[in-house]
Amino acid sequence: MTQHPHDQLSKQLLEELLAPFGTVQRSLEIPGEAKWVDLWFVPHLKTKPIAPSTPDVLSKIAQTPCLLEPYRNPPSRFEVRSCLLKLLWVQEELRRKAGRQEQSIVEETLPFLWILATSISKPVLQEFGARGNADWGDGIYFTVPGLKTAFVSINELPRTRETLILRVLGSGTVQAEAVADVFALSADQPERSLMLRILSSWKLTIELSGIEIEEQEAVMALSQAFLEWEQTTQQQGLEQGLEQGLERERSLVIRQLIRKVGALSAAEEAAISSLSFEQTELLGEALLDFEQIENLRIWLKQLK
Repeated sequence: MTQHPHDQLSKQLLEELLAPFGTVQRSLEIPGEAKWVDLWFVPHLKTKPIAPSTPDVLSKIAQTPCLLEPYRNPPSRFEVRSCLLKLLWVQEELRRKAGRQEQSIVEETLPFLWILATSISKPVLQEFGARGNADWGDGIYFTVPGLKTAFVSINELPRTRETLILRVLGSGTVQAEAVADVFALSADQPERSLMLRILSSWKLTIELSGIEIEEQEAVMALSQAFLEWEQTTQQQGLEQGLEQGLERERSLVIRQLIRKVGALSAAEEAAISSLSFEQTELLGEALLDFEQIENLRIWLKQLK
């Protein structure tokens, strides 16, 4: 199980992005063994693709049950074998569980192993027979089908929208460029605020723990992400406070009007609810001179 703080970022980001679309479990313990799977994901049976408008690489990965093993540094041969052993243990446990329930297990439903690392050494890829796949693009290597395993070399991924989520987990220039691409996302895309929040949290964790990051680009990118998130959070809090204040002001004005001129129609209440803060304040002053409902109607017409 990975303990490096950078690997914790990977697990947190992947967990939060995948959670709405399936069951995600961190540190799944293998029964009878002192070993844990970093992230275990099982997609919901009935769910929409994670990003139907942008079928990114993570969406494709998450179409089937899988083990996700993130590494900041290139995994060694021993680490890869350890991941394969965990995969086989999980597959065997699922087979035994199906047997106890007198059910058969289909090969296609067995989980897949994804080893995610900033880079993968060529000798390791060669020794495990991993090759590129045209359907997946650069930086993604599959072993022979029987092993149900693939490597993602994050720093080899092309700089596209489809690889953005995984490139955020890269290092140096790759991570810095990914953070810049996160900033470029429109504000209505949920990945933007989620990734900025996680990157900001990671920056604080690194500072509090005294960990040093060697790549200056990554330091600057994280600092920028924190500043952006902090400003956005403050702005959202200000806007929320103003909206709540406006709602209270409108409610007060409506109550005062009812006491002054009697019950309001639904259309009149709707018209008051659409007033700006300044207009609501003006109405609050004007209603002091109202004597009947007609005064309100004339005042509202004058706004048009």
